Amino acid sequence: MAMQTDVKSATLVSSGYMVNYRTRVKGISVKGTASAGQLDLFDTTTAPVAATYGRSTTTITVTKNSHGLNVGDKVGIAFEAGTGGTATAGNYVVATATTNTFTVTDINSGSITAGAVCNYASGWIVSFRLTAGDTYANYWLLPGEGILAYNGVYATMTNLTSTSIFYG
Repeated sequence: MAMQTDVKSATLVSSGYMVNYRTRVKGISVKGTASAGQLDLFDTTTAPVAATYGRSTTTITVTKNSHGLNVGDKVGIAFEAGTGGTATAGNYVVATATTNTFTVTDINSGSITAGAVCNYASGWIVSFRLTAGDTYANYWLLPGEGILAYNGVYATMTNLTSTSIFYG
């Protein structure tokens, strides 16, 4: 197998689209700040939606007024830490839905007090957390052919100086 030579890069200093078409993410670079930070990459054609969540055992309840999701819809969710921990970021199927809440089933169990922040979109790719003071350029090379993003790549950044992806 020959080495791929058409790899491109995209850099952001705040949340936004990095690529707006089908591609493979090959590597990720993140630079933090004095505060703990988080990077979430989504496979989506629309910006992720901010909501809140709580978890009881394996049931995660997401609260967002008029979310528009239905039972059986697929959704990618990235979670920020809440009181009791952090739910497992990933791609889920909506188990129940009301006008202002929906539930998904976490592969892990625990208790997280309702009110923690999450973001969701049509697909989740990967999340990275940096500790406070991690101001170095952290780099992760993704193995094999990388991670396929069918729709494009959107980055949500919390307390990060910059994020770059390498794709192709």
